[in-house]
Amino acid sequence: MPLRGVDVRHLGLALAAVPLVIAVVLAFRYDTGGGMQFEEEHAWIEAFGVHYALGLDGLGLLMVLLTVVLVPLVLLAEWRDLDGERARAFVAWTLALEGLSLAVFCATDVFLFYVVFEATLVPAYFLVGGFGREGRSAAAVKFLMFQLGGGLVLLGSVIGLYVVSAEQGEPSYLLSDLMALDIDTTAGRWLFAGFFIAFAVKAPLFPLHTWLADTTEKATPGTSVLLVCVLDKIGTFGMLRFCLGIFPEASQWATPLVVVLALISIVYGALVAIGQDDILRLIGLTSLSHFGFITLGVFVMTSQGGSGAVLYMVNHGIGTAALFLLAGYVIHRRGTTLISRMGGLEKATPVLAGLFLVAGLATLGLPGLSPFVSEFLVLLSAFDYAWWAGAVAVTGIVLAAIYVLWMYQRTFTGPERPTQAPPARPGVAADLGVREVVAVAPLMVALVLFGFYPAPLLDVSNPMVDDLLVHVGAEDDGPDVPYAEHTGSTSEEGDH
Repeated sequence: MPLRGVDVRHLGLALAAVPLVIAVVLAFRYDTGGGMQFEEEHAWIEAFGVHYALGLDGLGLLMVLLTVVLVPLVLLAEWRDLDGERARAFVAWTLALEGLSLAVFCATDVFLFYVVFEATLVPAYFLVGGFGREGRSAAAVKFLMFQLGGGLVLLGSVIGLYVVSAEQGEPSYLLSDLMALDIDTTAGRWLFAGFFIAFAVKAPLFPLHTWLADTTEKATPGTSVLLVCVLDKIGTFGMLRFCLGIFPEASQWATPLVVVLALISIVYGALVAIGQDDILRLIGLTSLSHFGFITLGVFVMTSQGGSGAVLYMVNHGIGTAALFLLAGYVIHRRGTTLISRMGGLEKATPVLAGLFLVAGLATLGLPGLSPFVSEFLVLLSAFDYAWWAGAVAVTGIVLAAIYVLWMYQRTFTGPERPTQAPPARPGVAADLGVREVVAVAPLMVALVLFGFYPAPLLDVSNPMVDDLLVHVGAEDDGPDVPYAEHTGSTSEEGDH
């Protein structure tokens, strides 16, 4: 599949490495004291107060880093299945989705955010509909209809913000200007609803989640990583950035309902995952439960909950990406996605089995792996909000242990079943090759590293969380999550 003598797969990796290098440089230059940094602003549509405005705070930086790390790993993991025109299309749409996602996480103008928010659907639709298994076209259409519906509701609120800002002076879509507006209570709640519904579809959150399982079941594992671990983060990112940032009163007003929806997502997602036979569908449904945890952490509005939510966004992206990619390796060796037709791979593929077990244990929140830290913080904040909220959320961890361990048992232990894919040697399934290990190794290292030492992530995210809580006016009587300030000292415990 040469393109003027250049392998498209190598070209894709090289292009994906460029934003990775830039993001790493920005991370080293980022001042952990907080605030919006690396800002760029140019007038775009002056009559409507629209600007081409970009900037990064702690939340945006972490999402950018997660995106630029996962994209080259996905290209590397999908290497074997990319050939001919399929390779060109997959690489092109993947890089397009990466670029638009980065624009979403950097946008500090609401109109610009909306434009790139909707534009991400184009490459996502073609990645789902153009690759994967039979039935992918229907799954892609369902995915697109849900997302467009949420986007249409969001558009109504975006237009409403123009009206509100114009009534109070010069119209503006700059986030800093909108956060300073004095929005009428009734108007603010209606505008908040538009933003929240769009983000609840994207996240996804019960009951707007039904596109998720169908999409991950029919798409390729690499596409599912891009959708669940990158694109869906826009939902919880938007809740923090825009719902709490622009509509603080409405966010507090809606908190009881959102907490209940988050708890339903946690329990319902875990219960439904237990009964799944398709391994990709099962992993997709686990994310419904995990996004419930993230949303819960956002809306309890404490320093522990906010820190846990941001940390969970990163850790979920790492752990679930590893699980999807490793599941893809299993499917390649077994020739099926049905867990009931798997089994017995543990002895034939010990490296694959071991890495899959670590990723699964991370998903269920095993202490020592990074998701545990974020789940612990969210649970603390849930109990601080209400004892019943914490009690319900804890059941999600218990149920996670059931679906993860049962999935591993049925997939890797017991007698080896006949494979439906041609093995490397007759009757023998091959273990992971060097390229496959390299694709998941950074994720496994991150799961362990941030499990024992999450401070680098907290140092970046916590100043943003603290500033947001002050802006919202939330009363947080719990202790702050410690982090190193830009002066090198440690923040003191106290109330906001």
